[in-house]
Amino acid sequence: MIDLKKYEVWFVTGSQHLYGEQILKKVEMHSKEIANALNLSKEIPVTVTFKPILTTPESIKKICLEANNTENCIGLVTWMHTFSPAKMWIAGLKSLQKPFVHLHTQYNRDIPYAEIDMDYMNLNQSAHGGREFGFICSRMGIERKVIVGHWKDEKVYKKLSVWMRAASAWADAQGGKIARFGDNMREVAVTEGDKVEAQLRFGYSVNGYNVGELAEYVNGITEAQVNELVEEYEATYTLAKDAIRGGSNHNAVKNAAQIELGMRTFLENGNFKGFTTTFENLQGLKQLPGISVQRLMNDGYGFGAEGDWKTSALLRAMKVMDSGLKGGTSFMEDYTYHLDPSGMKVLGAHMLEVCPSIAIAKPKLEVHPLGIGGKADPARLVFDVDSGEGLNASMVDMGNRFRLIVNEVEVIKPEQDFPKLPVARVMWVPKPNLEIGAAAWIYAGGAHHTVFSKALNSEYLEDFAAIAGIEFLTIDANTNIREFKNELRWNSVYYQGK
Repeated sequence: MIDLKKYEVWFVTGSQHLYGEQILKKVEMHSKEIANALNLSKEIPVTVTFKPILTTPESIKKICLEANNTENCIGLVTWMHTFSPAKMWIAGLKSLQKPFVHLHTQYNRDIPYAEIDMDYMNLNQSAHGGREFGFICSRMGIERKVIVGHWKDEKVYKKLSVWMRAASAWADAQGGKIARFGDNMREVAVTEGDKVEAQLRFGYSVNGYNVGELAEYVNGITEAQVNELVEEYEATYTLAKDAIRGGSNHNAVKNAAQIELGMRTFLENGNFKGFTTTFENLQGLKQLPGISVQRLMNDGYGFGAEGDWKTSALLRAMKVMDSGLKGGTSFMEDYTYHLDPSGMKVLGAHMLEVCPSIAIAKPKLEVHPLGIGGKADPARLVFDVDSGEGLNASMVDMGNRFRLIVNEVEVIKPEQDFPKLPVARVMWVPKPNLEIGAAAWIYAGGAHHTVFSKALNSEYLEDFAAIAGIEFLTIDANTNIREFKNELRWNSVYYQGK
């Protein structure tokens, strides 16, 4: 699990000296109480750090510059307890390079009808102090999330948690590295993209490595290391009869373990956070990496098949976001349809590479022919996925911008078993239905590779897109094709002007 507590979000409160020192002392006391409550909440995934009350342009700019230069600070929670004249915030906000969320709350939940006086009114001015702050942010064109509600409300904690997880993923991407073993699948369009623009926009770098370099790491793994990992396989998964020791496919399991150890060593030594492979470039490897990719994803690495580095980076970001949550997140592909008019649905899978974090039960380790790639039969984990809410997300390069598309889905239990399908698989119904969901996805240019998640909802991805400054599209229960096509047209005009 990726540790998010290493990250800090700074709790900063705006006020001014107009009200006197006694009021400012109360503002500080209330701010510390809220920051401490957030820190103690099991809902909040990161460390919340209280910062001194901001009352001057100089103090605001100073805290913004300090945030920029503090590596583990991933953003700010801003709160206007009293009225904080917003011109004071201009220099600081212009210099701020970290994302922030505007918490529009007040210390007291209820109006004390019998006791309320002007002293109370002077202290509790969030209602219009937050509007003043909101104006300057909008005037400056600054993207941020606004959360409205009382600070003890669980709904507020949940929304803050979503934003903090998105901010954690953004921080993780800065300086992140994606390794491409081989190039992308030949003649495929959507897996291409501008890697320079991606580094400028998202902060991660993408570089290619010959599979021969990986093979050197694989060949350097000892027999003892392989046997130790195979023992871990035996303890963790149910091995098919031909995959156990003495079985006809046990050597394939050992070869897969050797590939995993070599790949893991390569990625750890290079401090990579994600990688890609392609079945068209397997020089020096005995089989296409299957279980190795599945297990590396389960440990938090991003992955994209056929050289799809955008999906690899997106998967890594979503793995950061879902750290500690239930449900799992995986590389995925809409593989084939069930087009019965009484209930159209999608069977999602891939050749091998589906993360066991989404498995409903203990995966089975099996070895089967692949029929593509021209290598030995690869080992893989086979499993099904539980029913419930889920989503598919796709990052595509539209030429002048990156577009993040999310389709919410309802995961369902298949009506029958798949006795001859030796891969991990999941069945879902796109929202609002396959007819509209698939059409909207295609109009938007969504890729055939996706990141599938049962741990996250659209709000996480929307917050991440806002922090990244990229286009975001949702296909959900309310999607209407005519309105969706208009949204695409309006977005096109908007981004042409940026």
